[in-house]
Amino acid sequence: MNNPVFDTEISTDNQSESGVVTDSTSEDSVTSDDNSGLLYKLYDRPAWYTSIALGLQHCLLSIGGLIGIPLILAPMLCMPDNEDGYLGRAMLLNSLFFIAGIMTFLQTTFGTRLPIVQGGSFSFLPPTIAILSLPMNQCPSGPIDTNLTDGAILYNDTDGEIVDGSELRMKRMRQVQGAIATASAIEFLLGVTGAIGFLMRFISPMTVAIAVALIGLPLFETAALNASSQWGIAFFTMGILIIFSQYLKGFTLPFPAYSRGRGCHIFKSNFLKMFPVLIAIVSAWLLCLILTQTGVFPDNPDEYGYAARTDVRISVLQNSPWFRFPYPGQWGLPVVTVGGFLGMLAGVFAGILESVGDYYACARLCEAPPIPKHAVNRGIAVEGFGCVLSGLIGTGTGTTSYSENIGAIGITRVGSRLVLQMAGVVFFVVGMLGKIGAVFVLIPDPVIGGLFFVLFGMIVAIGLSNLQYVDLNSSRNLFIIGFSIFAGLTIPIWVKANPSAINTGVDWLDQILLVLLETSIIVGGVFATFFDNTLPGTLEERGMISWTSANQSNDIDEVDGSMDVDEQMARCFNLPFSTNWKYSRYIPFLPEYGKKPSAKHEEADRL
Repeated sequence: MNNPVFDTEISTDNQSESGVVTDSTSEDSVTSDDNSGLLYKLYDRPAWYTSIALGLQHCLLSIGGLIGIPLILAPMLCMPDNEDGYLGRAMLLNSLFFIAGIMTFLQTTFGTRLPIVQGGSFSFLPPTIAILSLPMNQCPSGPIDTNLTDGAILYNDTDGEIVDGSELRMKRMRQVQGAIATASAIEFLLGVTGAIGFLMRFISPMTVAIAVALIGLPLFETAALNASSQWGIAFFTMGILIIFSQYLKGFTLPFPAYSRGRGCHIFKSNFLKMFPVLIAIVSAWLLCLILTQTGVFPDNPDEYGYAARTDVRISVLQNSPWFRFPYPGQWGLPVVTVGGFLGMLAGVFAGILESVGDYYACARLCEAPPIPKHAVNRGIAVEGFGCVLSGLIGTGTGTTSYSENIGAIGITRVGSRLVLQMAGVVFFVVGMLGKIGAVFVLIPDPVIGGLFFVLFGMIVAIGLSNLQYVDLNSSRNLFIIGFSIFAGLTIPIWVKANPSAINTGVDWLDQILLVLLETSIIVGGVFATFFDNTLPGTLEERGMISWTSANQSNDIDEVDGSMDVDEQMARCFNLPFSTNWKYSRYIPFLPEYGKKPSAKHEEADRL
């Protein structure tokens, strides 16, 4: 749930929500005998070329969230606005693509087996920012010398050590790596042991709403900083994004097509609705290119509007390698601190809450049965493994489920896991192509700022949407919501402005307290969880009854009338290999539904 779901409406007429008229005689058509509104169900296997095209679409939908993370972290990782800093951002972005590919494939194949994209998580940004905001991690104000032999820029670091620009950012990243890898190991253990079910009893929709909202709210300064480099371009980007995602979401475009059943024909596609982020980026980028070439934007770095030029970072594209393989330890050996570990746990638990909700939502949109507990355990274990791998490789964040891709299932009517496996392969390949990451680093700052305004706002809105299950007429609930959000915003701001006020006399304890108190979701989440579980209130008042009912609203007997319950569950959630072992039923993530799929579908359930 890290990225916006612009629309998740589901249509059940003969024309898909994307405007594509289905043709039962087409080679890619699904010839099931039920009345499902899906073009492809969870276990269906479209033609390979169709799967790649649909998978590429999911990759494009994820771009908006992925490119934002390295751009937010770059200044705090001491990646300045020079060639060396830009190459570091491209390196981060390629690593994010690489991890997204691996984890999307693993999640759809061995995790929940639902069609869910795994990508960089915004939940990890608040604790990451808190770690990088520690006095020991402040970036130097400027270089002290230039090494004339190899052109390296030298800095006097906060610990008095003289280092070059590359080592400067690698030292910061190693601390983030260690925190993410160690904290995420807890998520992996929660999944493989099945403990996630026990912890969820203390979590209400009110807690989720506050935690997720506090992911987006503290990032308003980042959005404003990027947008302020050229407000005109930022508002243009916002306007395009809002127009295409909201006002023109029902407008269809005609496209020529050919199928063996219908020959040459025209079909209508809601392209504008499916790709609003991509359209906004390309449109604003093109406008910046025109204004750069015509000399409207100044060529003096000190003048207003210079950051909107498209040639500011062109050397990054020229100097980036065509091929690079992100590997564990590429930034050096991760550094583990107690403060970083405890602080990053907040991001881990926020990511778990988001993902569990995404699992239920994805199962509903795929018209699958309610996801069983052992599949949830597998999903969380796979995400935990992905976050550990992200920490070791160094992406600056962990991984989580992307909700806009789940929403796209309702729009495109494609719920096949094979499509998302293809998306994972595309991400994996792109992550090893250094030029691809460099291209996205070239996006002008005000374009990114305009995207951030909408993106961060949607994150807040997604979190607050969980309050629909809560009794908002209850003074108890209103107190918890207001106090927790206000505390989650004000306390971190004060601590960042007065870090010396935390002085226990023990350095390591001071660092722990600084990380914890500077992380909004920790402060607000702890208050919300404490009050929600200690103040008197009924389950209905807290929203637990309606929340549980909404997450498990699928009627398993009506999902697919051609199969009984066991066969439905087996085809949707059994692993691609048999786990019908002697003691597997006692392992929280290995139970298997006893009845196997019919012979004609046996192959379809495998990879």
